[in-house]
Amino acid sequence: MTHGPIMRNVLLFALPLVLGNVLQQLYTTVDTLVIGKFSGTASLAAVGTSAQPVEVVLCVFLGMGTGVSILVSQYVGAGNWQKTQAICHTASAFVWVCGIVIGLLGILVTPLILRFMQVPDDVSDLAARYVRIVLAGSLGNIGYNMNAGILRGMGNSTASLLFLLVSCIVNIVLDVGLVAGAGMDVTGAALATSAAMYFSWFASIIYIRRHYRELRFPVCTLRFSAEELRAIVRIGLPIGLNNSLYSLGHMAMQTLVNGNGSLFIAGQAVAGRITGVTSIAIQSMSAAATTFSGQNYGAQNYDRLRQGYKRLPLAAGLVTLGLGLVLLTVRMPILRLFSSDDTVLMYADRYVTVQILGHWMFSVFNTILCIVNGVGMVRYTTVVNLLMLWAVRIPSAYLIKRLLDGTWIMLCFPISFLFGMLCMIGFYMFSKQWKEIISRKSSAQ
Repeated sequence: MTHGPIMRNVLLFALPLVLGNVLQQLYTTVDTLVIGKFSGTASLAAVGTSAQPVEVVLCVFLGMGTGVSILVSQYVGAGNWQKTQAICHTASAFVWVCGIVIGLLGILVTPLILRFMQVPDDVSDLAARYVRIVLAGSLGNIGYNMNAGILRGMGNSTASLLFLLVSCIVNIVLDVGLVAGAGMDVTGAALATSAAMYFSWFASIIYIRRHYRELRFPVCTLRFSAEELRAIVRIGLPIGLNNSLYSLGHMAMQTLVNGNGSLFIAGQAVAGRITGVTSIAIQSMSAAATTFSGQNYGAQNYDRLRQGYKRLPLAAGLVTLGLGLVLLTVRMPILRLFSSDDTVLMYADRYVTVQILGHWMFSVFNTILCIVNGVGMVRYTTVVNLLMLWAVRIPSAYLIKRLLDGTWIMLCFPISFLFGMLCMIGFYMFSKQWKEIISRKSSAQ
């Protein structure tokens, strides 16, 4: 990321991430498709509403993984392999401690979370079963995402695609076998998802040990560097807490969704299979932007940082908009693959249309946010993220439900996306600290 054509490098880096995110979407899509066809609407709603509690429990630690990725990209950009090794060993120890704790904690707090979310009675037992199994397997999820962050920080986005391909195959085979074949309903879907993440994690460990021998990457360790742990916490904790509060906000949003009944919940779950595809470009370009920003900042290559900080958000917005418009033209045939209920399809169609038309703004917002995070400036982005959710999205959703109709609450998304995008563009324009960074001369000069 520190030399060569900027957009070509970023797009080449993002392409495997796009394919990887497609595979991740295939994870949840297969769950939804198999559950919808073989288990019924209540089970479909249970899987759909279960995403938020799982996210709440895991997001703090996945934010730490983002912090590790940023630090690795900065150390690699600076050519400091000693610190790169130290951060990788510390991250590995962090995975084991946190994965075991979360697995135990998740089993205990799941009923409390679902009650807070006001999950309907006909869905709650199935949702609790799904959430507990997925959280019990959270060690594999955290481990994979941490290792994927390390590889992204080193500029390698291809390996994670291979790991996801293997785990996706495992997930599909187990989904069909356990849900469709053995009739295990949401239990089978949860077991398939957890097993697939463990396969990804083990594959990533083997890959790093073979291809980056200089890191001496451990399989299992509790040894860590106190200095690097502080660095991870300094950058990763604000991101993780932001993610956690963001997920709690999503849970608050989910209570509004759940208040409209199981058919609306199922419609939202089905719609997520399409809106998730438009998120692929957002996630991929954002990850590439973080690595680009971190490596060039670490290498003191401010000229490249100056060239890329406007190009990347523009490219991400255009790609997301183009992809969204294509999906809108074929949305109904896709939605009918998941459900034949006319009411579910009506709600899903409405949700997809509103979300996709606003996703390009979120893409611009998130790419700028990741560029700023890449240089370690995480405070402003944390505040904006929280305001976008708690001061804009949730209040507007409550107003929409009160003044219009609860089945139109998805209108709050483009409203909040616009707010976030304007805040990050404003940061580019008015932040003295950011202007000071991009005005620096590169070390080569």
